[in-house]
Amino acid sequence: MDTIGIVGTGVYLPEKRMTSNELAQLAGIPVDVVEQKLGIKEKPIPGKDDHTAYMGVRAARKVLEKTGIQPEEIDLVIYIGEEHKEYPVWTAGIKLQHDIGAVNAWAFDTALRCGTTIMALKLAKDLMIADEEIKTVLLAGGYRNSDLINYENANTRFMFNLGAGGAAIILQKGHPENQLLQTHMITDGSFSEDVIVPSGGTKKPITAETLAAGLHQFDVPDPKGMKSRLDQKSMDNFIACVEKALEKSGYTKEDITYVAMLHMKRSAHTYVLDKLGVDHDKSIYLENYGHIGQMDQVISLELAEQQGKLKDGDIVVLVSAGIGYAWGANVIKWGK
Repeated sequence: MDTIGIVGTGVYLPEKRMTSNELAQLAGIPVDVVEQKLGIKEKPIPGKDDHTAYMGVRAARKVLEKTGIQPEEIDLVIYIGEEHKEYPVWTAGIKLQHDIGAVNAWAFDTALRCGTTIMALKLAKDLMIADEEIKTVLLAGGYRNSDLINYENANTRFMFNLGAGGAAIILQKGHPENQLLQTHMITDGSFSEDVIVPSGGTKKPITAETLAAGLHQFDVPDPKGMKSRLDQKSMDNFIACVEKALEKSGYTKEDITYVAMLHMKRSAHTYVLDKLGVDHDKSIYLENYGHIGQMDQVISLELAEQQGKLKDGDIVVLVSAGIGYAWGANVIKWGK
């Protein structure tokens, strides 16, 4: 069977930033809580033209330029960005395909909140194995769910780290480097309505009244109940996904050389690394980026490359969690 390798990645980040001081003022909490507990020194937020799918287009153009892959070589475009985008009820992947000139590809959107990239990597690999016509796949998209945050709503404080940006990955069949190995996913629908945007769907359409009440932004209907049910389960599922993805790939926790993890509160980040037995310097805490949803793992990979943390033969784990709730991990054998 042909290997499936990552040819390259691309990241686009808006120039505009929100600092920890600005976030603290908006939320009415001390700046040391923002920096030490929430783990935010600054985060990118969207400028005037930084729309969701378009940030994915900009990231896609970067990976094409970096790898030398021509748009005409792409067989499939998978949009991995958020549903909060330029227009509702709109397939962003088709627009992205058009804008980069991938004239020989077909495209679709996929979503699993902040678990989308990890899920889509598995999906892309499985499609490439099943369909001999799919040799080169672009995964790309953008994220700006920071628009949906009300900093006066303490119930959503765990999402005050949301930022904005775009990311892209190119996979190719037979590529001899950065081999994508196995994935493990867990979803638990008992949490599916614990974090919602109350207004804008069929249950509660948008009206002047819902807008005035702020119901077009994220809310947590039962914060105490969610926390009591979720906290330990979430951490356990993080570890389970990593261990099972490694086992499927023929490795163990002792083989991990780098963990590309989503941004979450500082204590949770270190907890996951400690439970895996991974040194803290084998991951990058995204305190200068915040949580850019499913783009975090790609950002972490690019930073790790820039900082010389990746070498041939390394076992790299991508790990994520998404509201809903969903957890996932991919394993990559890095380099040649």
